[in-house]
Amino acid sequence: MASVTHAVEVAVVGGGPTGLTAAIALAANGVPTALIAPSPPPDNRTTALLSGSVAALEALGVWAICAADAAPLTAIRLIDDTARLVRAPEVTFEASEIGLAAFGHNIENRHLVAALETRAAALPSLRRIDAAATAVEPGDHGIVVRLDNGGRVEARLVVGADGRRSLCRAAAGIETEHRSYPQAALTLNISHGRPHGGVSTEFHTAHGPFTLVPLPGARSSVVCVVAPAEAERFAALDDAALSVELERRAHSILGKVAVEAGCGLFPLGVETAQRFAGHRIALVGEAAHVIPPIGAQGLNLGLRDAATISELVVKARRAGEDVGSADVLARYDRLRRADVTGRAMAVDMLNRSLLSDFLPVQGARGFGLYLLDRIAPLRHAVMREGVEPAAQPRLMRGEAL
Repeated sequence: MASVTHAVEVAVVGGGPTGLTAAIALAANGVPTALIAPSPPPDNRTTALLSGSVAALEALGVWAICAADAAPLTAIRLIDDTARLVRAPEVTFEASEIGLAAFGHNIENRHLVAALETRAAALPSLRRIDAAATAVEPGDHGIVVRLDNGGRVEARLVVGADGRRSLCRAAAGIETEHRSYPQAALTLNISHGRPHGGVSTEFHTAHGPFTLVPLPGARSSVVCVVAPAEAERFAALDDAALSVELERRAHSILGKVAVEAGCGLFPLGVETAQRFAGHRIALVGEAAHVIPPIGAQGLNLGLRDAATISELVVKARRAGEDVGSADVLARYDRLRRADVTGRAMAVDMLNRSLLSDFLPVQGARGFGLYLLDRIAPLRHAVMREGVEPAAQPRLMRGEAL
């Protein structure tokens, strides 16, 4: 059978939430787009979408499809559970303090992806290609993506949303900087006997955060960061024993706990691409940056990547410019660099402060949280920057491109 060639303006490689969002944002604005990805495997993880991400999904016509499957996060509670000599005060951040009904919403990825897929299927400018990319070949005037079904896609720009082992990043010749942590994260969902009240609770332990994030009903998602050996021990427990362990770590604030099927376990580390674009390839999501699941930054950063490259492409196309030009890619790299670097540094500092046994570091962390608890203007500024960064792409402000 002869191979099939698809010609589009932009090819998005990767069908996770970030790739789907980029493809929808482009196609909804009339950019001929191909989304290249085989059907994804089941995903039992959850995502805490901050308010800017929710605004973007609303603007793209996605949020109405999945809003009923998400739980609002009306407050964030931080509890020092280290039992160290210097302990930080308990701090609760209320979304209402900064005029928001919620900091964001927590949703299971399967519901989010299903909503994105539904919206994508309704866009005439978006071509869904159920195949895997095997090669990405940049050229002076265009770029070719070769497929495992023998076909090929010709485009002006490739958006690489293909994860931490990115084929697109390798094709662009971009290296990464990587640092591992002596930690692993156990992720799963639970049901519980007491209502969560929309409050996300984060216990800071000597080995990392233990976080309970509300889901609809009497359910929550759990991110338990511990030493790797401890994480493997947890993963080997049966459901009854793991439920008891999680309830103990949660100090029974949600009552009796019962774990649900679908437990994830992965090592923690930070990885950042040295450049976010080059050679007609723009990297988004984990192809560009990987950070620990602390502070709900990972996918929210990826969605801001998707919104930024979409805005630049739509603007360039309307001006009659080459959407894959070096100028467009340089602008994208410049716009995303500060946001990604700043968030990664903040997560790294928080995580290292928990791991450190150095008394001055513990004291500094405790004093910082004390100031946030006592000084309302400082607390409000930190909350606003955390959920709605000052420099956001248009979609994150709920605006059309």
